[in-house]
Amino acid sequence: MTYNPDLLNRDKRHPEKRKNPEQPMGKKPDWLRVRAPQGPTYGETHAIVKNLKLTTVCEEAGCPNIGECWNKKHATFMIMGEVCTRACAFCNVATGRPDELDRMEPLRIGVAVEKMGLHHVVITSVDRDDLADGGADHFVKTIAAIRFKTPRTTIEILTPDFKKKEGAVDIVARAKPDVFNHNLETVPRLYPAIRPGARYYTSLRLLERVKEVDADIYTKSGLMVGLGETLEEIAQVMDDMRAANIDFITIGQYLQPTPKHAPVVKFWTPDEFKELETLAKAKGFLMVSASPLTRSSHHAGEDFEKLRAARAALSVPAVQNC
Repeated sequence: MTYNPDLLNRDKRHPEKRKNPEQPMGKKPDWLRVRAPQGPTYGETHAIVKNLKLTTVCEEAGCPNIGECWNKKHATFMIMGEVCTRACAFCNVATGRPDELDRMEPLRIGVAVEKMGLHHVVITSVDRDDLADGGADHFVKTIAAIRFKTPRTTIEILTPDFKKKEGAVDIVARAKPDVFNHNLETVPRLYPAIRPGARYYTSLRLLERVKEVDADIYTKSGLMVGLGETLEEIAQVMDDMRAANIDFITIGQYLQPTPKHAPVVKFWTPDEFKELETLAKAKGFLMVSASPLTRSSHHAGEDFEKLRAARAALSVPAVQNC
């Protein structure tokens, strides 16, 4: 939810993009058309989020799947405010100086998870480079609050990169989320233009470190396509992810939020996404989700069950022929 009225103004929401040239947004292909949010369950989800004064990435990032997810009472909560300290060229979350942490937010998240009856919940956040630990302790408190209110709910976190925050990854991993997600977003060549505040190998190393702290935690990462990357570059990122022992990869189409954001270079077709899925499975990922509308938290609960089943299948010894 956007509670700061200034953030409804595009220039105030994205001050760093004000001087960017307007990029034509073009017409979306038919396979990217989605129904407008509606229905009583959607309204119930919206009311819970609003009444508890929570923020969701569904709204802040303009996710195209919000209607489908909220009609199932699924929402991805975004903690630590609605203002990010980074200015990624693809992202619609507001940039600026964040407010102080809301110490009661973890408990309100726990209450929301209980009210919505979530069996699986995804928690993400803005980047908080202004905090000494990057917000690691706030993630830990949120995980603890959810487990206090609904002990059987499985928890997936989608964290920032905690760049230059020594020990932050370890702090969060030791809280034992069921899934630790951090998106690489794009290929290394495009980082200076698309993700200028981040470093490719910092993100890769974060996910590798999670496995070193606790090998039982599932690790997950995502890519956007359509920003000018090549198939060969995507294949190399997949290899890098597998070398870091990442279990689950998501791949979705980048959609330009406003004319001031990075333009879409290409709309990948559904058939091309199937080829990416086949390639990723051949690389050895436990779980692959690749489609034009795939997002990190889309169908996260169902995908977690498939992920768990895939790991279990690996541990069953093969029947030997007599």
